[in-house]
Amino acid sequence: MRAPKFWIARRPNLIARALQPIGWLYGEVAASRMTKPGRRVGAPVVCVGNFVAGGAGKTPAAIALARIFIAQRRRVAFLSRGYGGANRAEPVEVDPNAHTAAMVGDEPLLLARTAPCWVGKDRVRSARRAVAAGADALIMDDGLQNPELVKDLALAVVDGETGFGNGLCLPAGPLRAPLKAQLRLVKGLVVVGGDDAAVGDISRLAAGKTVLRANLEPDALAAAPLIGREVVAFAGIARPEKFYATLRRVGAQIVATRDFPDHHHYKPREIEALREEAARRGALLATTEKDAARLSPREARWVTTLPVTLRFEDPAAARALLAKAFS
Repeated sequence: MRAPKFWIARRPNLIARALQPIGWLYGEVAASRMTKPGRRVGAPVVCVGNFVAGGAGKTPAAIALARIFIAQRRRVAFLSRGYGGANRAEPVEVDPNAHTAAMVGDEPLLLARTAPCWVGKDRVRSARRAVAAGADALIMDDGLQNPELVKDLALAVVDGETGFGNGLCLPAGPLRAPLKAQLRLVKGLVVVGGDDAAVGDISRLAAGKTVLRANLEPDALAAAPLIGREVVAFAGIARPEKFYATLRRVGAQIVATRDFPDHHHYKPREIEALREEAARRGALLATTEKDAARLSPREARWVTTLPVTLRFEDPAAARALLAKAFS
C-alpha cells in the first residue's frame, strides 16, 4: 500500500474531513490499547518506532543505534515482527544466509547483518529468546504502539519532509494514534532530513522532547557506478520518490521510474520486464537495499543496489539519549 497524497498535506482536505469520524474512533481505540501494562524480560528495551503509517527511516535508525551499542561492547539484539514474512507461532533468529524475505520479512534481513535479529509475532517471547541467547540490550524495530513489552527508551523516527502529515488518524490521515497520546510514550524524536523550518515545526509540536537530527547518506562505493549513468529506478517502499531523489543527488540520470507497493514481493516477470526496459534504454537498473532483499540471488545480479546509512548530526547527543535506557 502507498500512502494517499492527502495524508501528507499540511491541512486536511474534504476527503480527510469525511473520514475524520472513523479516524477519531480508530485513534481512541489505539490510544487506549497503548496504555496497557507491559512485561520486562531481563534486558533494557529501546523501541525505534514512528507515529505514522509508512516509512520514516526506522530500520536505518535502529541499525545506527545498534552500532552505538556495539561500539560500547554491549550484546545487542533486534526484535522485529517480520512484516511481509511468513506468520509463525515461535520466534526465530534470522539467518541472512539461509532465510529469504518471504520467510522473515525484508527489514529483518538487513538488521541481521548488524546484530542478531529475532522475528516473531509475540514480542515478549522473542525478547526472552534473545536474552537467553546472550543479549543484554534489545532494540525493537517498530512496535511503538505495541504495549506487550516495557520500553525503557522509546524513540519516534519522523520524516523531516512530511512530519505528521495532516495531523489526523487512520484512515483520515497517517497517524496511528492521536499525536499527544503517542508523544507521551517517547523520550525523543529522530528527525530524518528536512530543512530548518520543517524541523522547527516538528520540534514545536513535540515541545519538551529531545530532538535528534539525522540524514540518510548513500554508500559512496555503491554510488560510484551510478554517477553520470542513465538509470531505470524502481522501488517498493513507502515513499519511492525519496530513493529517486537520492539517486539524482549522487549523479544518476533517471530515465524511468517504476513504483510498487511497500514490501512488494517481486514476481520474476516484473523483474524481467524492468531488466528489458533498462536494456532497451541502455541504462542501469537500480533499486534500494530493502527492495534488493526481496529479489532472488539471480535477479539481484542484474540490479545496482544503493544502500543508505543514517548519520546523526550530533552523535554525542544520540549516545547520551541512548544511555537513558540504562538509567
